[in-house]
Amino acid sequence: MSASAVEVDGVAAKVGTETILRSDVVNEMRRIGARDGSAYAEVCNQMVDRKLILKAAAESKMTMQEWVVENRVREIVKKTFGGDRSKLIAELGKQKVSYPEWYAKTKEDLIVGAMRWQVVDKNAVASPAAMRKEYETHKSRYVKDHKVSVSVILLKPEEQAKRDEISKALKEKTFEELGGKKYENVKPEDLFKPEVCAEIEKMPKGTISHWIEIDGWSFLLRKDAETTGKALSFDEAYDAIEAAVKEEEAKRLYSEWMERLKAETYIKVF
Repeated sequence: MSASAVEVDGVAAKVGTETILRSDVVNEMRRIGARDGSAYAEVCNQMVDRKLILKAAAESKMTMQEWVVENRVREIVKKTFGGDRSKLIAELGKQKVSYPEWYAKTKEDLIVGAMRWQVVDKNAVASPAAMRKEYETHKSRYVKDHKVSVSVILLKPEEQAKRDEISKALKEKTFEELGGKKYENVKPEDLFKPEVCAEIEKMPKGTISHWIEIDGWSFLLRKDAETTGKALSFDEAYDAIEAAVKEEEAKRLYSEWMERLKAETYIKVF
């Protein structure tokens, strides 16, 4: 992984009385599939946020019942490992991560998610004025029968080691030669998850995306063509506009939340 070029000895950040090591950041990059060394700073900042949220959760006495964690573990095993828990254990062994460590991280993920919902997501509302502004500013987003042609390279969880190899090979080989599957004249939302659709939307025609990881699977996209459809009226696009406004409002609330938490805690990023 190219992130191994990052020096791993030493302290990456201090959050109150807790320390984040550079090796911790690199391990987190592996865990979330961030294989580009340039993502180091972003992942480090995310880990600082995570520490702050977990500290806030402890102070508010938030707990996560074990049956909730076990349900999440079962979901991961079913989606990523075909329901075979032994495959999860084998994968953790390859990563030199113990099951108790991974379980604890999964529990922390749930706590962070619950805190975010409590403080941010449930309070993100879309006002009529904000929705009207979103529609007038971004009318190109609200189009019926907007279609694209896109090629996709998909890697299973057990194939993640191929990512760097494929990225390098694209300098000499075509997308098709590397196993890319083409979807012609399709609606992205009918085929792909929201994370993939969001990437397709912002890609110029003819460009290749960065790797996108979802539940252990990795996607690499190439946008081949795009067809503009019929513009939707405000009423026709109401649900999509509301979702977009709530997403932006959630980003604003999250940013303000992090500013408050940082103001209460000593933080130093090295």
